[in-house]
Amino acid sequence: MSSSSASDDVLPGNHDPCARALVVGDGAFAMAMATALARRGTDVRVLAHTAAVRDEINAGENVTYLPGYALDKEHIRAHTSIEEACSPDVALVLLIIPTQFLRTFLVNNISSLPIGCPIVACAKGIEVRTGETPFEMMIGELPGKYHPHFAVLAGPSFAKEIMDGQPTNVVVASVAGDVAARVQRYISDGASLRAYVSDDVHGIEIAGAVKNVLAIASGALAGLGYGNNARAALVCRGLAELTRLAVRCGSNGRSMAGLAGVGDLMLTCSSELSRNFTVGKKLAESGRSVEEITGGTVAVAEGVATAKSVRKLAAKLGVEMPICDAVYQALYEGLPIKDALLSLQARPLGSESGLVAE
Repeated sequence: MSSSSASDDVLPGNHDPCARALVVGDGAFAMAMATALARRGTDVRVLAHTAAVRDEINAGENVTYLPGYALDKEHIRAHTSIEEACSPDVALVLLIIPTQFLRTFLVNNISSLPIGCPIVACAKGIEVRTGETPFEMMIGELPGKYHPHFAVLAGPSFAKEIMDGQPTNVVVASVAGDVAARVQRYISDGASLRAYVSDDVHGIEIAGAVKNVLAIASGALAGLGYGNNARAALVCRGLAELTRLAVRCGSNGRSMAGLAGVGDLMLTCSSELSRNFTVGKKLAESGRSVEEITGGTVAVAEGVATAKSVRKLAAKLGVEMPICDAVYQALYEGLPIKDALLSLQARPLGSESGLVAE
């Protein structure tokens, strides 16, 4: 398994675990990454959002967000205070917080994180209010002493499959190659979880955000009873949309053919393990509003909010994104999802002249 957007320079024997890591977040993916690190012998401190979930984790099962999966109580310990969870010997910080809540955490903990270790944003979204990605929020809110150590993580990585120890490949991007390489070594285990490195922070983040919006559309296709032809067309044309936006945001475009682009797009557009796919499917099947569908769930479908921010960012940059626009209209303007998606077939005819062509 490989990624065409990242270097393949990991050699056998250099998968070096870190002694201690801090995972900020208590959802399913936070538990999966904590477990992946714990399997390597890393002492993992989890910063939980509530005392109830903290106690569940420390009892050996996160019943709220990941029921049915045992946690390593020897290596994973949860806290609700960052002072308790964080210590000077923390060698890796994973920020696994939904995008729309990340800034609040950063502001409230502006000087609480350890200095000198990689700080990795794992959220896949764009903030609605500002149009900023997680990396941009970290740059804007945290002091300069932290900036050389920032990275982002993306790629096709369902939490339950990581928990099951199934082969999973991700990509770590940073403007500092040594930082990405450190994270790569810390999380790659030589067996089930493998990380590649990249310097295309912009591309990795835009791909991770936009694919969630496209997954809603793909789920809606499934809910409407459409088949593989429709899904294949959506994935291909969706890839063209996210590539156009990523390039306008500073990406080299090559990452779109890698794990964060094609890889994660294929994953989230084809499985009900994807929260965003499930939202779209329920939207099409039930006719209920998105508020009714998401109101009874504890997990966050990032694509719902990101549909707003992608629309704003695309309009600002003059990027044509008809599929994402159709999802926005269905979520926020009351257009039936079937009508929104079928309207794509009625658009003016054009030429397929390349992924970045308008």
